[in-house]
Amino acid sequence: MSMVKVTVNNRLYEIGCDDGEEEQVRRLSQILDGRVRELAALVGQVGEARLMLMTALTLADDLEQAQRDIAAMRQEVTAFQQEQKTTADGTEALVGLAKRLEDIAAKLEST
Repeated sequence: MSMVKVTVNNRLYEIGCDDGEEEQVRRLSQILDGRVRELAALVGQVGEARLMLMTALTLADDLEQAQRDIAAMRQEVTAFQQEQKTTADGTEALVGLAKRLEDIAAKLEST
């Protein structure tokens, strides 16, 4: 297990993570720090716990929206697949489109 030092809202934290995940933890903490700073600029320093909660809620909202977007894309892929089943020429286009949409969905899920 590795320990990573990160700074969020000008406070230093030491976080444990699996070996090899150090850079991911640093990257995620930078995203969190950016969001905390954005909220602090809007509402001020309202206390660390409250600011972190507000940030977590905005990130959860982003995640929920991304999940809705992924579900909508999957429905579009399914509808497109059903349309293309009747068209022999559409097979290659379907595979290409499905691959592109799955790549986009995978990127959104990792965000």
